[in-house]
Amino acid sequence: MQTHSPDDESSAPWGLSTQAVHAGEVPDPATKASSPNLVMSSTFLADPEASFSAEGSHGKDAYFYTRWANPTVSQLEQKLAALENAEAAMAFASGMAAVNALFFHCLKPGDHLLLGDVIYAAVSETANDLLAELGIEVTRVDTSDLDAVRAGIRDNTRLVYIESPCNPILRLTDIAAVAAIAHETGARLAVDSTFSTPVATRPIEFGADFVIHSLTKYLGGHGDAVGGALLGPTNDLAEVRRKAGIRMGGVISPFNAWLILRGMATLPLRMRAHEAAAVEVGQYLERHPVIDRVTYPGFESHPQFDLARRQMSNFSGMLTFQTERHAELPRLFAKHLQVIHYAVSLGHHRSLLFYIPTDEILRTSFSLTEAQESGYRDYAGDAIFRLSVGIEDPEDLCTDLEQAFAALP
Repeated sequence: MQTHSPDDESSAPWGLSTQAVHAGEVPDPATKASSPNLVMSSTFLADPEASFSAEGSHGKDAYFYTRWANPTVSQLEQKLAALENAEAAMAFASGMAAVNALFFHCLKPGDHLLLGDVIYAAVSETANDLLAELGIEVTRVDTSDLDAVRAGIRDNTRLVYIESPCNPILRLTDIAAVAAIAHETGARLAVDSTFSTPVATRPIEFGADFVIHSLTKYLGGHGDAVGGALLGPTNDLAEVRRKAGIRMGGVISPFNAWLILRGMATLPLRMRAHEAAAVEVGQYLERHPVIDRVTYPGFESHPQFDLARRQMSNFSGMLTFQTERHAELPRLFAKHLQVIHYAVSLGHHRSLLFYIPTDEILRTSFSLTEAQESGYRDYAGDAIFRLSVGIEDPEDLCTDLEQAFAALP
């Protein structure tokens, strides 16, 4: 995809890697600094006519208070919008802050949310508790099943929310098809594209209205800054900023924004390295006698490989594997792994591995029908190990796993 810099409409078309480096960034006019400034000030000198209220006027492009807007955060938001080919973006203190801002923006008591049945655990738990308490109806469907999506839509459906690939089982959803179904009835589609990143999939180009990212993961890329982002139409994002941002206050620290901004410059390079390493590690695991199954969107063995090829330009660094000896391995991995960290999260430059037993996550995080539980088990069996493959030498990752497997009795 070719895009333009948001700062210079006359510039030649820029590719994704150039956007990752330059979009949203300009040399500082005062100091001539090439790298983005870190502006940690909480407040800014105001025009004498400025209003004390966020509802008032503060002058065109003026910064007033960092909860409202900040120069460093603005640069991050411009880069995000450029990479996703979105009209606008808003950065938040975490991915969940972005999700909840979207829910408060789109939903009110009496509205209906159509939610993927396998979704990030905290989103699922929010739907179980908070949304229900607010009088918002929630229906969960397997969004890879288009007939189930159609059947789940109601007259009062205002938002369809999906992940692709979904966390943790890496099942995909046909974004263009679901967008068409949602729009037929006036609903809007939001896609959590954290696992894919804009290097792999840009959901707005497939018809999505909103995109969610946990910036903590691939976009930041280094495991040292928590953040989130919501992308979509300019008018919607302006309302989200005024209501959810300024009033609810879940905004990102400029320091975290600066770290994530720095990390995003290498995103296309890192995603190529993540994908290459994941392929090699996944092939090693497929050959290993202890391993029963590997799930990776870039392998022909993935049930939705054809959709993955149509919808993903990069297959990312996430894979899962299953083994009958799953209960024995968490302690061995935690004790013996030296390169891979036994830890939650994903999308960091270092590899991360964690054990997710099926019965536990179905009990604690999801509220599924018998058929939906069966669909989950089709991908996860009794348990999966979710492996976020980093950018280390894949040979070292395979050796690290091998010495841990060797400790099995």
